[in-house]
Amino acid sequence: MDWLEIRVLFDSDEAQLVTDLIADLFYGLGLKGVVIDDPDLAPDEGWGRDAVGPPARNGVTGYIAQTKRCAEASRILEEGVAKLSRQEGFSYDLQVRRIDEEAWAESWKAFFHPEHITERIVVKPTWREYRRAPGEVVLEIDPGMAFGTGTHPTTAMCVRLIERYLKKGTSFLDVGTGSGILMLAAAKSGAEKLLGIDNDEIAVRVADANMRLNRIDRRIYHMRVGHLAKGIRGRFGFIAANILFDVIQELLGNIHSRLEKNGILVCSGIIRRHEQALTDNMRSTGYEILEILRREEWIAVAGRYAVRNPKV
Repeated sequence: MDWLEIRVLFDSDEAQLVTDLIADLFYGLGLKGVVIDDPDLAPDEGWGRDAVGPPARNGVTGYIAQTKRCAEASRILEEGVAKLSRQEGFSYDLQVRRIDEEAWAESWKAFFHPEHITERIVVKPTWREYRRAPGEVVLEIDPGMAFGTGTHPTTAMCVRLIERYLKKGTSFLDVGTGSGILMLAAAKSGAEKLLGIDNDEIAVRVADANMRLNRIDRRIYHMRVGHLAKGIRGRFGFIAANILFDVIQELLGNIHSRLEKNGILVCSGIIRRHEQALTDNMRSTGYEILEILRREEWIAVAGRYAVRNPKV
């Protein structure tokens, strides 16, 4: 399958805000991830002799499969960027090119390096070397075609909240599992029953492969293709949803029926301007807000469901 690589290069004094807003447009089209160009960002170990050097301009790149809806998705994105440019006052160039699947899968790897996403947990791509320090937990990741490197602020904040609130022996549900990073973090934090669900069959296969790569006991986890929590039976002590704001709003309508009493729900993938709407919705559906993390233009919210679950 061929893909469209759509790159938005821009100039702005509010580079982080514009990056997040453009990335949000890509996510709204159902993409699992984007590639960020940041001229000021460099890996801790420096740029190797054969590495791709730092970009000249800020930019966000996404990859859209060339299907029947490709032209419509491209149009929606172009109109969205033009609207953002007028609202936020930045200049931009939009570049589009066709690439084959192999080039698409490999093009972003030069920018993915081992990174601490919490003080204890390190995400390491399989093709990089890393020497683990005492007490560190290293998650081996090959995102493949599912994207999801774990280094995005929304994922990092989710992992921090998992570390903080997940108790050993807890059951864990990951809604929109992507490459499986949150499931890995939960397993390494002591979860003993895990379920990951995603509407993308490729993501489910990649997440399963990453669980096996990290030697997670096959008997304690399961992956499935599906929409949100539809068709899931049983209750979980901890649910994580690192997805789009509108989808989380839909999820909040019934996800409490899958939570144990006093179970924890973590929501992320939300830009700051939606914080009040999300927390209001969570409170109105029975959640006590435990903590709100903020990083750059993103937030993650942990809530405890304090209302007794209805019989299901």
